[in-house]
Amino acid sequence: MSLELVATKKAPAAVGPYSQGVKAGNVIYTSGQLHIDPSTGEVLRGDIQDLTRQSLNNVKAILEEAGASLEDVVKVTVFVRDMGKFSLINEVYGEFFSDHKPARSLVEVSKLPLDGEIEIEAIAVI
Repeated sequence: MSLELVATKKAPAAVGPYSQGVKAGNVIYTSGQLHIDPSTGEVLRGDIQDLTRQSLNNVKAILEEAGASLEDVVKVTVFVRDMGKFSLINEVYGEFFSDHKPARSLVEVSKLPLDGEIEIEAIAVI
């Protein structure tokens, strides 16, 4: 099986020695996406819903670069620093995954890279 590294300027550059995504056959794996504005490279701060929206937009951009869409996602993992914001995150998450509901894990963590508040990764099958 061949591996194709996925890279797009519509999502932030990796903050370490990894790819934004990898396409392995018909499966696409995105790396975790923080709430970074890809046009500036700045980590956004503020409202968890805005941060969630940015993270999901970054995931979406990587999937689209690989020839997939959110409708192709089979699994999402969300890492958040404050589980108390669960319902706020779900509101935004529902904007991206309304009818299509992939499997999901959402876990609270003590720290994220760049002092992030939320990080989201996805697996898609095309």
